[in-house]
Amino acid sequence: MYTQPYMNGVTAMSRTIRSDVGATAVDGAARAVALDRVDYADRFTQEGAGRGTAEQWARAMFGDSPSPVERLIWGGALRLRLDRAAGPETIAGWTVGERGDGWIRMEADGPLLAGRLVVRAHAGTVSLTTAVRYRSRPGERVWRALAPVHRRLAPTLFRDAARALS
Repeated sequence: MYTQPYMNGVTAMSRTIRSDVGATAVDGAARAVALDRVDYADRFTQEGAGRGTAEQWARAMFGDSPSPVERLIWGGALRLRLDRAAGPETIAGWTVGERGDGWIRMEADGPLLAGRLVVRAHAGTVSLTTAVRYRSRPGERVWRALAPVHRRLAPTLFRDAARALS
């Protein structure tokens, strides 16, 4: 576990994002992840994040349609199949797989790997869990190369989403 401090004058209670990498990242979210096997998982959590439903947070973090950079990474490097149509059943090209009380799961699959993003929002705490199942050896290699970038960029999603929701 590591923490990353926020800049930008965010309130003292919400300056730190906790991160867990590995099996503990899916504790409590195993049902929501909905993969028969998880080869990689991480979870970022921010307390004192403010109001908003899980879906509002997910849309604020990722947008309704993927950006060109997201398309390049998700659709290009990871070869995930993304939906091009924005709508209530997609977030940034990912399919909304299921919604529950205080959480939403986004799904994208491809020949290299299956990915799940679960956003939880409850009582001012927001978390983002990423779960990956490798479909092939090349999928594992590609994800291992991109995972450090993912972990470095994830905290930015919280800051940008908090700004969008305020």
